[in-house]
Amino acid sequence: MKYLKKMKGGGQRPPRVGLNEIVWSWLGSFMGIAAVALIHYKILDQNALLLLIGSFGASAVLIYGATKSPLAQPRNLLGGHVLSALVGVTAFKLFGFQPWIAAALAVSVSIAVMHLTTTLHPPGGATALIAVIGGDSVHHLGYLYAVVPIALGATIMLLVALVINNLSKERLYPDYWY
Repeated sequence: MKYLKKMKGGGQRPPRVGLNEIVWSWLGSFMGIAAVALIHYKILDQNALLLLIGSFGASAVLIYGATKSPLAQPRNLLGGHVLSALVGVTAFKLFGFQPWIAAALAVSVSIAVMHLTTTLHPPGGATALIAVIGGDSVHHLGYLYAVVPIALGATIMLLVALVINNLSKERLYPDYWY
């Protein structure tokens, strides 16, 4: 019974954010994803390369909408994605013949590695999973996947976050680098 009571939760709902915060979050996420998508569709896609992946949408929520979160800091954004990409590619190379094992290992090992390196960034779990389930366009990249799209895309989004998040007098990003 005590175990089930824990599922009720014990905290309070966070307060709503103001309109100013919503506008800056919207602007940052629009500009960050637009920059990555523009490069993807106008340059890389023509060469059968990719830059736009689903986990960057989740990163946008953190780095533009939850700028104070430890999970949104540059170390976490870059380290979480790159390390998870390396783990995901390795999981696919070792266990791709059993995709369900490769998928589970990619996500769980990436979480452990992010914890060990203090780079926890939840979208990193999706980045690792994409390395396994992303299909031939991702699998043919091998470990290059950690560089393009992952490191390059995350760096572009970080640069946009540095510019946009600091335009507002009420915002400061990042809280720390290391």
